[in-house]
Amino acid sequence: MTARIGFGHRGAMGLAAAVAMAAAMAWGAGPVAADGPGAEGPGAGQPVRLAQAAPSADAQISRTPEGGGTMRGPVTNLPLPRYVSLKGGEGNARRGPSLSHRIDWVFRHAGMPLRVVAEFGHWRRVEDKDGAGGWIHYALLSGVRTALVVEDMAELRARPNMEADVVARAEAGAIVRLGECNPDWCRISGGGERGWVPKSAIWGVDPGEVRD
Repeated sequence: MTARIGFGHRGAMGLAAAVAMAAAMAWGAGPVAADGPGAEGPGAGQPVRLAQAAPSADAQISRTPEGGGTMRGPVTNLPLPRYVSLKGGEGNARRGPSLSHRIDWVFRHAGMPLRVVAEFGHWRRVEDKDGAGGWIHYALLSGVRTALVVEDMAELRARPNMEADVVARAEAGAIVRLGECNPDWCRISGGGERGWVPKSAIWGVDPGEVRD
């Protein structure tokens, strides 16, 4: 019988597999610089929608240059776009990069994977799997990489091969720790289980991204 990573384990991640996923999400909750290695950077869930998000007038969203070049953030010099995760249990996404702007979304699940698409001072414009989001202060983000399972009962395999044994299954909506990736597969972990899944089964990693 294979193990199952379900909604009860949203936010799974931690330094020890025996730690409950909800508690494990507190891992790394201490102060972490948001612009260096392991910074800005599991639990799933949808943000609470407060109002329709709108583009900020204070900073333009950076986009990948025509021709496939890599865009760099003007503040951090890190790639744009890039993936991060929500550090704490709640994060306000605002219409613009300051506390004076209205809150459009509230993300309520620690470890939720988010995509940074722009930078302005201490603020990062982020979006979730559905493209919803806004500007959030960098201190609320972590560089710890997580992924959202988008395929229901996704099969975690012992090796990155469809012929490999299934070692666990994860429900759609579960958030897991993102490990190494090759062009087609990623190794994920959560709820004390780990295994390989096709990239198509998760959100939080680019199609061609390779991780050691």
